[in-house]
Amino acid sequence: MNDTPVKFNLGKPLLRARTYSYLNTSPTCPQLISDPMCICMVGLPARGKTYTAKRISRYFSWIGVKIKDINVGNYRREAVGAQKSADFFDPNNEEGMEKRMQCARRAADEMVDFLNVQGGQVAVFDATNSTRARRQFIIDICKLNSIKIFFVELICDDGEIIEENIKDVKLLSPDYVGYSADDALSDFRERIKKYQTAYQTLDPKLDREYSWLKVYNVDERYEANKIDGHLQAKLVYYMMNIHTRPRSIYLTRHGESKFNQSGKIGGNSDLSERGRKYAQALKEFIQKENIKDLKIWTSQLKRTIQTAEPINSTIQQWHALNELYAGECDGLSYEEIQVKYPKEFAYRDQDKYNYRYPRGESYQDLVHRLEPIIMELERKGNVLVICHQAVMRCLMAYFLDKPHSELPYINCPLHTVCKLTPQAYGCKVETFPLKIPAVDTFRPKPKTVSLTRSDSEALEDLPQHY
Repeated sequence: MNDTPVKFNLGKPLLRARTYSYLNTSPTCPQLISDPMCICMVGLPARGKTYTAKRISRYFSWIGVKIKDINVGNYRREAVGAQKSADFFDPNNEEGMEKRMQCARRAADEMVDFLNVQGGQVAVFDATNSTRARRQFIIDICKLNSIKIFFVELICDDGEIIEENIKDVKLLSPDYVGYSADDALSDFRERIKKYQTAYQTLDPKLDREYSWLKVYNVDERYEANKIDGHLQAKLVYYMMNIHTRPRSIYLTRHGESKFNQSGKIGGNSDLSERGRKYAQALKEFIQKENIKDLKIWTSQLKRTIQTAEPINSTIQQWHALNELYAGECDGLSYEEIQVKYPKEFAYRDQDKYNYRYPRGESYQDLVHRLEPIIMELERKGNVLVICHQAVMRCLMAYFLDKPHSELPYINCPLHTVCKLTPQAYGCKVETFPLKIPAVDTFRPKPKTVSLTRSDSEALEDLPQHY
């Protein structure tokens, strides 16, 4: 092990400060990571590296990994300005090469600081990294700082995919603000040609000692080498499930249930009369949307199955979509929980994401239960998911990249459809209230969470029910 500080031309020398970290600090899931890891993107421009880097960061963050996406292009724009012509990226332009190398050093400083000083677990180093020399620079830094390195190379020779990437992403890039569409496309195509003259792909022989994944034409073929450890295996599995084809995901809770009306949580009650009206309204909404090859998923609980019944389509039931199990508190109202288990109620309000009900589940448990659902959603096309409040919060948090502190407080009202359309740099969200009355089940984060709080303080802002 080498504890020598790494010194760059720019920035402060950084020392390796730790040898291990936990995937989650909560005792419910102590998955050990032996060393921090750098995921190094590789590939020509317009191959989807930044899009993929953001998706990797979002997924790892959702499952509890402390991760940071470091984009070298942002350092370049900050250092020399955004609008540089293709000549700046010519490998024969010595001045341009030196300035780009300085930006890479600054990004590497940030990576080492995050992983070995701030306690980060994974950093995504997002740049072309398209030559063996540039990759060796990153390898040397990682070796000196006991950071594992994993390369993800995106290779694409499909002209249609490349053109779509150029049009969808680069025309919105800060590099081309103020350019006409034709000038932006022309310059960016020229930039790609400059990179191609020096591009060196990962080589199965020359790079056999390193861990890497090569992805061809988005999802056409995969080639992996020397997968080392749990996180790298999860990353490869995730990459083999994602795609970029246009699709939308429709999320909705079941119609209002009889338990909703009485303020009780969990259980397996039937729909109320208004809930059944919502099931009919949902059917009409889906028909108007005219969605191609729509898949419909529900949980195995009656209220989601009854909500889907009017829709004339094949329905798949998933146990993983069942509501968060409240254990000994299942079937109780919040008022009853405060009377029977006031300390448990306070503990949950103190840390709602990590709190586990007695003999029940936590939101953290639910996220891990829903991981196969996420993989299936990433693999599929258009899907309607009829689920439950906690489940919908977890799914929304994944697609919208919400932190764990916010996840348990995402407002998912009854009788509302949320349409999510994944895009290059995020997710478009459209909300459709179907105008069938229902009780409000949203309870905001309470102001008082101490174990000695009064009943009125514990039940403050409790939603009204029948």
